[in-house]
Amino acid sequence: MLHLSIVTALWAFSFSLIGVYLAGQVDSWFAAMSRVLIATLIFLPFIKVRQVPLQTALCLMLIGAIQIGAMYGFYYHSFLYLSVPEVLLFTVMTPVYIALINDLMDKRFQAHHILVALIATLGAITIRYEQINEHFWIGLCLVQGANLCFALGQVLYKRLIQHSSISQHSCFGFFFIGALIITGAGFLLFGDSNKLPTNQLQWGLLLYLGLVASGLGYFLWNKGATLVSVGALAAMNNVLVPAGILVNLVIWGKDTNLTKLAIGSVIIFLALYLDRYFEAKHLTSQAPKNN
Repeated sequence: MLHLSIVTALWAFSFSLIGVYLAGQVDSWFAAMSRVLIATLIFLPFIKVRQVPLQTALCLMLIGAIQIGAMYGFYYHSFLYLSVPEVLLFTVMTPVYIALINDLMDKRFQAHHILVALIATLGAITIRYEQINEHFWIGLCLVQGANLCFALGQVLYKRLIQHSSISQHSCFGFFFIGALIITGAGFLLFGDSNKLPTNQLQWGLLLYLGLVASGLGYFLWNKGATLVSVGALAAMNNVLVPAGILVNLVIWGKDTNLTKLAIGSVIIFLALYLDRYFEAKHLTSQAPKNN
């Protein structure tokens, strides 16, 4: 949980930074590609090619292509149609996707995962439900595409690493290589070279997003995903919602309903508590009984 909590704090700033300083000003594909490129350069020196089986490397590249590459394609473009709070609001379905994808892969239905995800979703919706603008359908589809990619990537990574003995930092570079292929191709095919960063602030933000939000953030988040239950992972995806809105409130002075923020946050943390309760109960039932 510590890994996920740290990254939540980091990513809470990313929503506002992108929405305020980059969206509509810097080409979306270039922004995605540049931060992935920086993250890739960070992890390349740590790759131990001889210790990583080819199949594992290819799987990591595929996961990175989905979780970051394809996700960024949807995510950055959503800011062209939605405000920062609206993007935050529409991400609340990610926990449901995580629980459903995991259950589909296990070929079984675990009701408590769905329950935890739905409670966390309810908490996020409680915090920020406001009137939708005229770009609702386009924005909704873009964010849901991003949610599905991010959820699928998390589940696939968790399952891959849990069945591998490889040190995560020595192979995580392949994850970013996969993402770089997708974002690079996206910029070449769909990017606008006339909308590159024009000032030091924008370049500085891309550097921060690449080094911290992407490089450090995705490594810690995915590592944290391997250390918690699926239900806890699902719920933690929505802790970002109150954190992001707090940043909007404190740093940029955006108006928000503090009562809704408090109630929604309590609901989300209730989901985390319930997950721990269900997991503990499951472990107890599986423990051998002494005669």
